Amino acid sequence: MTYTAFVGQNRIVSGTLREMLLDTKARMERGPSDPILIFEDQTGRQVDFDFRGTPDEVVERAAPSRRVGPGRPRLGVVSREVTLLPRHWDWLEQQPNGISAALRRLVDEARKRAPGEERARLAREAAGRFMTAMAGNLPGYEEASRALFAKDYERFKQRIAAWPEDVRLHLERLIDSGNSSS
Repeated sequence: MTYTAFVGQNRIVSGTLREMLLDTKARMERGPSDPILIFEDQTGRQVDFDFRGTPDEVVERAAPSRRVGPGRPRLGVVSREVTLLPRHWDWLEQQPNGISAALRRLVDEARKRAPGEERARLAREAAGRFMTAMAGNLPGYEEASRALFAKDYERFKQRIAAWPEDVRLHLERLIDSGNSSS
């Protein structure tokens, strides 16, 4: 999981949670500036962190804590609620090894079907979220958005060519991450 922090339309840092927090905290301590926006790169969602205290306190507070509760946490199993129609529950109850095993199998099969397409879709969605937050008021935003979701990457790059460099480069990086093979 990587994060990118921006002050205005200028990128401060991209990196791991720890790298981003430490660099962003250092930037904040240098003095007042425009608001800082932080994005989770894999989803494009804007996230907030509590930057009060020392750099170590900031990192410790932001570090994901182990969830305690139902499930098998040592194996990474997390219990959550799922809402299904009665016919879905009936089918799941008839599956060998129980409902949870059947759901895990279904998810694994779906993930294997077209991993490249899924990765590209998630990258487009992340870029779309980031673009709305950072470039929603820039000229050509609507056209760029249409090109992005139409998968017309050449037209997309043409539409964002005049945008601030850090915003444009971050958008291109997000799109490229979904179109590369892993």
